[in-house]
Order: sequence, then structure tokens, then C-alpha cells
Amino acid sequence: MSSTEPNTTRPPVVSDEQLVLIVYLLYFAAYIFGFTALIGVIIAHIRFPDATLLLRSHYQFQIRTFWIGLLYVVVGAVLVTFVPVIGVAILIWWLIWSLVRNVKGLLALNDHKPIRDPASWMFG
Repeated sequence: MSSTEPNTTRPPVVSDEQLVLIVYLLYFAAYIFGFTALIGVIIAHIRFPDATLLLRSHYQFQIRTFWIGLLYVVVGAVLVTFVPVIGVAILIWWLIWSLVRNVKGLLALNDHKPIRDPASWMFG
């Protein structure tokens, strides 16, 4: 066997559950670095189709957290320019909303539970 042929008997380096955890951690890191959320949502989009039902609920929740959160950030940033009080309020709401979603998702994953309502705009 050459070194370029895949070895199908080896287990993955990172388990599916660990990948979900990594996405949550990338979202937390995004509060400081920003771009890590993009890496997280790409992982979630790629892994979603092949995931178990439990992990699909987490991936769907993570994908929606990214896109809805991006909407909040863009609207808040635009409004800061024109109506600063409302723009700042939206950005504060996004921070609280995303923190709660990420903490709830992380705790559910730790308990091996699915997200109850992964399509929710609120906290799942």
C-alpha cells in the first residue's frame, strides 16, 4: 500500500461529538478573534448531512446561531451609524443572545442531549 492510499481501518482523529464541541469553542473564540466563527460554521455546514440526529440538532443550532447572529451584527452596526442608541442596543442583545445559545448548546452536548428546538430564533 502506498502512503497516498487512504487507510480505512484507522479511527478519525477527532470524533463527531468533539467536532461539535470544537464548533462551540470556535464560536466562543470569535468574541475575541471574530473569524473563528466562520471556521465553525463551515465545519457545521460540511458535517451536518452525515451527522446523527443528536448531532444534527446541534449543527443546525450552530448554523442558525451564526447566520442569525450575523444579521444582528450587520443591522446593529449599520444602525450605530444612524441611530446609535438602537444600534448599540441590538449589538448588546446579540452578545447576550449568542452567549446564551452557545452555553445552552454546550451544556446540552455535555449531557448528550439534542437541542430541543434547533430552528428557534431565541434560545432553542
